[in-house]
Amino acid sequence: MKLLVTGGAGFIGSAVVRLAVARGHEVVNLDALTYAANLENVAPVADSNHYSFEQADIRDRQALDRIFAAHNPDVVMHLAAESHVDRSIDGPGAFVETNILGTYNLLEAARANWLARGKPVGFRFHHISTDEVFGSLGETGQFTETTPYDPRSPYSASKAGSDHLVRAWHETYGLPVVLTNCSNNYGPYHFPEKLVPVVILKALAGEPIPVYGDGGNIRDWLYVEDHADALLLVAEKGETGRSYNIGGENEATNIDLVRTICAHMDRMNPAGAPHDRLITFVTDRPGHDRRYAIDPTRIRDELGWRPSVTVEEGLRRTVEWYLANRDWWQPLLSRDGVGKRLGQG
Repeated sequence: MKLLVTGGAGFIGSAVVRLAVARGHEVVNLDALTYAANLENVAPVADSNHYSFEQADIRDRQALDRIFAAHNPDVVMHLAAESHVDRSIDGPGAFVETNILGTYNLLEAARANWLARGKPVGFRFHHISTDEVFGSLGETGQFTETTPYDPRSPYSASKAGSDHLVRAWHETYGLPVVLTNCSNNYGPYHFPEKLVPVVILKALAGEPIPVYGDGGNIRDWLYVEDHADALLLVAEKGETGRSYNIGGENEATNIDLVRTICAHMDRMNPAGAPHDRLITFVTDRPGHDRRYAIDPTRIRDELGWRPSVTVEEGLRRTVEWYLANRDWWQPLLSRDGVGKRLGQG
């Protein structure tokens, strides 16, 4: 199977690329190499005969047409997106342009290629999205595939828009699509502006660990390598026109997650213990959703997938990886916005 992975130098995209190549798939990595991308994320497979790289922006239709014609993929796995909520509060325009207009361009380029090749059987356009499009939950309940959309941030609104475009291209033009909406990812190669790597690196430096509001916001945490496994399964076996929610079945409050990371840091980096003394509560993010939770029944019952990594084990692996890979994350700390408080409205 030949995969065209957009955003393959990013966090989740690179996990998909590494796993797909390891399984013998041919992978074309299409990435614009914006601030959060890093080709070091795919260094383990970069020399493989199954891997190739195309630097292009999904907003550039001409470049997309060239890449589709050159590679004729069996499956498009669309992960390229602006994804940081805080950045979307400060600069929503980039999120609209990439997540909505970029997805439109990719859909049209994929449709043109699909038609030119005579609508090959087995072609799929797999759009990867987020549970944030569903809004915020109360103390009970979970998001299902039929939960009404209720995005609360420029980021989630732009992803909701892209989801709607993908469904419309299936209904209107017959483009074979599958969609997935995932819960919060974490793991190795996570860009150091997101919560888990921020906590690890602040703890390692002995600096205050910022926790928004009272730390009571709840997320369902999904280990990125589990997510990559689920994405490849949906791409290959998911029902066309259908969406699948992918969750880690690991709900935790932000403050409990931070304390778990601190406990792992205490064991692996005892010179700085106790690391939870560094926890500092800061002003909450505007419009901060209180709780997300995924109901993974459909993907479990229809495709037989379940997460394999608990949040405790996944965080242990993640802390261990960051401590062992300073050469990967140290250069990223100088990139625009990293280490600064963004998205205060």
